[in-house]
Amino acid sequence: MEKKPANMDKIKTKSHGAIVLSSDSEKDANAQFSEMLLNSPIPSDEIIANLGTYLTSKTLSRILFFHELYKKILTLHGVVMEFGVRWGQTLSLLSALRGIYEPFNRHRKIVGFDTFEGFVGMSEEDGEKCKCVDGSFSVSKSYEKHLEEVLSLQEALNPMSHIQRFELVKGNAETTIPKYFSDNPESIVSMAILDFDIYRPTKVALECLKDRMPKGSILVFDELCDPYFPGETLAVDEVFGLNNLKIERLPTTARISYAILD
Repeated sequence: MEKKPANMDKIKTKSHGAIVLSSDSEKDANAQFSEMLLNSPIPSDEIIANLGTYLTSKTLSRILFFHELYKKILTLHGVVMEFGVRWGQTLSLLSALRGIYEPFNRHRKIVGFDTFEGFVGMSEEDGEKCKCVDGSFSVSKSYEKHLEEVLSLQEALNPMSHIQRFELVKGNAETTIPKYFSDNPESIVSMAILDFDIYRPTKVALECLKDRMPKGSILVFDELCDPYFPGETLAVDEVFGLNNLKIERLPTTARISYAILD
């Protein structure tokens, strides 16, 4: 029996148009977790130390994924870049991992690229299944200022806090990424996280990265082989060639994948 297509209005978040494929029961449970966190009886001076109380297996699986990948770049030189930051949880996690494993590595800069206004540059390569438009997956107004404060606090809790080792680059990636590498010609990328979801900015990022990532560096993909976002797979195939990459995943996560360049 042919399954009916998903009701996109039902699987998109109301405020910012993000796609959430969880079941109704999972959404209800997550909503309860959110309410419990926002109204937690844990005192404010202990809540950060006890965030694990409200950590779900899905959220923990993503943390474990990046923990394993971060360990793979410890002997590699270069910065870490994320293309598609959104709320910034991955950047914050990477900053925390740096504080654990290499707090004195001033060269391990963490750089995030995003419009902070949602998608820009939707094209026919992105298909029609996701029903996204420019502006989908937006964030709260001026959110990047809040994220800068978060990342500054992450650094303040670790050595060498007098040297800022993060950067947020706001704007259309088709312009900002080439400009960044032009302005920072010394940049070597040890790990690049592709999370733009859509074709055009992903292809620009990959084209700029191709000559900046030495052997052993890691490409991370968030929507590879995803029918809702075919643009990422198309961009990777056009720039690197899918049959030139060994695309791997970890058993703890379903959708995130990576390739070690050789």
